[in-house]
Amino acid sequence: MRIEDHPILSFPKGKTITFTYQGKKITAKKGETIAAALHNEGVIELSRSGDKNRPRGLFCAIGKCSSCLMTVDGIPNVRTCITLAQEGMKVEKQTGFPELPTDSKPLKAKDSLDTKETDVLVVGGGPAGLKAALTAANGGAEVTIVDENPFLGGQLIKQTHKFFGSSEQEAGNRGVAIGESLVDEIQKHPNIESMTSTSAVGIYQDTVGLYKNREKFIKVKPKKTIVATGATEDMIQFPNNDMPGVYGAGGVQTLMNVYGVKPGNKVLMVGAGNVGLIVTYQLLQAGVDVEAIVEIAPKIGGYFVHAAKVRRFEIPILTQHKVLSVEGEDGVKRAVVARIDKDGKTLADTKKTFDVDIVALAVGLSPSYKLLHHAGCELKLQPQLGGYVPKRDDLMRTTRDDIYVAGDASGIEEATSAMLEGAIAGADAALQIGKGKEAEGKLISDSQNRLKNLRAGPFYKPLREGLKEVTV
Repeated sequence: MRIEDHPILSFPKGKTITFTYQGKKITAKKGETIAAALHNEGVIELSRSGDKNRPRGLFCAIGKCSSCLMTVDGIPNVRTCITLAQEGMKVEKQTGFPELPTDSKPLKAKDSLDTKETDVLVVGGGPAGLKAALTAANGGAEVTIVDENPFLGGQLIKQTHKFFGSSEQEAGNRGVAIGESLVDEIQKHPNIESMTSTSAVGIYQDTVGLYKNREKFIKVKPKKTIVATGATEDMIQFPNNDMPGVYGAGGVQTLMNVYGVKPGNKVLMVGAGNVGLIVTYQLLQAGVDVEAIVEIAPKIGGYFVHAAKVRRFEIPILTQHKVLSVEGEDGVKRAVVARIDKDGKTLADTKKTFDVDIVALAVGLSPSYKLLHHAGCELKLQPQLGGYVPKRDDLMRTTRDDIYVAGDASGIEEATSAMLEGAIAGADAALQIGKGKEAEGKLISDSQNRLKNLRAGPFYKPLREGLKEVTV
């Protein structure tokens, strides 16, 4: 299942480690997650559900859902999609509702809780978070950036396509290259401490609670907090949509472009927006067959250039079609689709069956707002922005003066706008704590103008209308 040849990416062999799964030895690359290593061995069923004992498999691959929970070294409910495989680990399939182990040693407070202070805490290491951290640090602030994944970079490190726009907006550069450059700057910056495999579990009055995966809790007191938690992948309803082999398109990207593991052999892509079209092309680059793209709308939603790439491979794009069901025992074997009328009703004699082992869903994203909700930031349901988003001003400050938002957590857009929002939030945070100077003020003005230009045109009209409703 390893990708041996790729036109853009390279996956060095590196060191290997071994762990056991159900008593069987599994070989993994050092720096690889448990779930990725298991997928390479053909293990796609990771657990069984609590009530009906239904099989569950990987879905998002970035720690935002519960599909990958397994028992690791006796500890249940471990998110194996963001937990690195370690030498000698004991991994077990989880069935039903697990109980906490009774033979584990209780953690002592002095051993399990660290405390620290920082000028700016950035939660999320994607494009918005990286840019926010760098901008605040360049303004003189001491910055801590955390991400629950074992690496920084977020969506950038799996985007092999070239960006559009102007040179100031990284046009012509691939997302992976942009991500690598930003992460390299982060790691070299003397004012920045980065913490991976670390989740923010709550924002309180003057502290933020962090959990270092399977190690310890950390109590942070920041002067300013920038929430750049990104988005979660949406699901649609059809029979067996919970079956192993039904992935979010981003989960497929993570397996292929981060870990170099093929998600399967034959794929049905659901959704012909930019994400569906781009990931389809990336599947082809990885040597995976795509049988068709299914789109419920009457026309393709993504850019023409992405659709043209796919069509050159003669992959059918079935607009005004929907998934009726997925079939299989413990994993996807077939998918049934059909054409619909303008009212969404299935048209008779239009059913098509595809023999596939993967169904990838590119059906939208929703902002990851829960941390902001816990912090008491005022939220508003705004469908044009993807769901619930925080109210904020044009400096990305929420209704809590000490908390900023940037990127997809503020509304679903593209990486370019996320980086611009991150720059605005980071620069203003530095200014507010007395560290920034005239350069940060100019950067804010320039970034605001670039955002305005980026969002111009008829394609962005719904987004602009949504932003008006949440900008205070």
